[in-house]
Amino acid sequence: MASLCDPSLYGTSCKRVTVLETHISYVLLTGSFAYKIKKAVDLQFLDFTTLSARRFYCEQELRLNRRLAPALYLDVIAITGSVEAPVLGGRGRALEYAVKMREFPQDALASRLLERDELSGADVDALAAKVASFHASVDVAPAERAFAAPEDILQSALQNFAQIQPLLDNAAEHSDLTALRVWTEREHATCRASLLGRQHDGHIRECHGDLHLGNIARIDGELTIFDCIEFNDALRWIDVMSEVAFTVMDLHDRGRPDLGHRFLNAYVEITGDYAGLSVLRFYLVYRAMVRAKIARVRAAQVEPGKGRAASLSECAGYVKLAMDYTRAMRPAIVITHGLSGCGKTTLSQAFVELTGAIRVRTDVERKRLLGLGPRERSRTSLGKELYAEEPTRATYRHACALARSIVAAGRIALIDAAFLKRWQRDLFRALASELAVPFVIVDFEASEPTLRERIARRLRADNDASDADLAVLDHQLRTHEPLAVDESSLAVSFDAEAPPEVARSTEPWRRVLQRLEVEPMLIS
Repeated sequence: MASLCDPSLYGTSCKRVTVLETHISYVLLTGSFAYKIKKAVDLQFLDFTTLSARRFYCEQELRLNRRLAPALYLDVIAITGSVEAPVLGGRGRALEYAVKMREFPQDALASRLLERDELSGADVDALAAKVASFHASVDVAPAERAFAAPEDILQSALQNFAQIQPLLDNAAEHSDLTALRVWTEREHATCRASLLGRQHDGHIRECHGDLHLGNIARIDGELTIFDCIEFNDALRWIDVMSEVAFTVMDLHDRGRPDLGHRFLNAYVEITGDYAGLSVLRFYLVYRAMVRAKIARVRAAQVEPGKGRAASLSECAGYVKLAMDYTRAMRPAIVITHGLSGCGKTTLSQAFVELTGAIRVRTDVERKRLLGLGPRERSRTSLGKELYAEEPTRATYRHACALARSIVAAGRIALIDAAFLKRWQRDLFRALASELAVPFVIVDFEASEPTLRERIARRLRADNDASDADLAVLDHQLRTHEPLAVDESSLAVSFDAEAPPEVARSTEPWRRVLQRLEVEPMLIS
């Protein structure tokens, strides 16, 4: 490795070579390019002990990562010459192989951006859209290869506990680990049918496999996902919800549960994979325990001191996070009420980020039922096709079914719709009664001039799922059915014309939380 650190090997522009080392590779940073060399190791879950294997997995790394970062992954090159005088890409017998990549500043990593508070909500939305698009485009696991079978998933989860157990120091740690193992086995039994159904329904795909913030960077102004798992098929061919769980868990662990909630909501809104919520908690605990295991193993490999203490603290943090995930939040059903333009979607974002509620937008689901994308314009006249009576009823019935599945997954269902007819509100009120969960109506209030101005502005921007125009608003003003006296006790009014810093803050939603008897910033 020392001979590869000679800057002259990389051209006149290279002044210094920096080496980054992981447990499976070396990465040589030369200023313009990075060269990743795999270590000749066998760690059970990977085997790089032969040169042919290292070449194969370099080629796999190039192929797989070009799916998400084609401009970053450039080539696989042979290292020839001799150990004392290596040559990059030279003639003759290869001593080693390396993946050649475009280098980027380490400060561009999403993990660093988050530390500097430079990762915005819009960034998280864009990331969710990128992951959703990626999952839609990658291959579905073939039937003849039983990836992510329920029994294999449980075995992988239990392996974490088996590998951590011998490394623990005290009774409290053993107690927590035992509790988590018992919960994992019980939760797996509960969601086994869902895991099997997702395997049969095409949700096992050739994913990234390692989707945390350390493998995402802002490159040329865009969040770019890199460094997928190339060395183990079973760790890459996984349920898409397991992949999503890793990113959500990582955001929670880094102290931003609000962004974790936002990422999850944006993903399920785009994909419609609300059914995946039934297995999400299992995967959240699994992902946290994978990271706990890695931290604990690392602690065992270093001498006592600050490095070991940091790894032990990291492990304890992941175990605590896993324990938090096992404590379900109190499910509920919350519906919005208000005319088009009152700001239901914009303002309810704060509630999503505050509580981890799962939002269902009828503007999106109405189009999904007809095979349209969220931003596709229906180009239909009022009361025809998309907004006719039967499609409207079908949309609300569909949203009601989604609310049922969200509550079954132990979460608050937030239904973002106008709810201007009594039958629409009664549908969800009856569901809440059937499921014995709290029910709240959030009544958004704004003046007619404000509604008209906001709708006109939204139409000019043309960047929202809503197709409501001024004609729709006029129809709503003529035909809406205000909340009845018996509904008022269930309602919380929301001043949708409050100053933006107030209306978009979490404060107006605390009255809803009081009605629901839940605490803010729950992460489960």
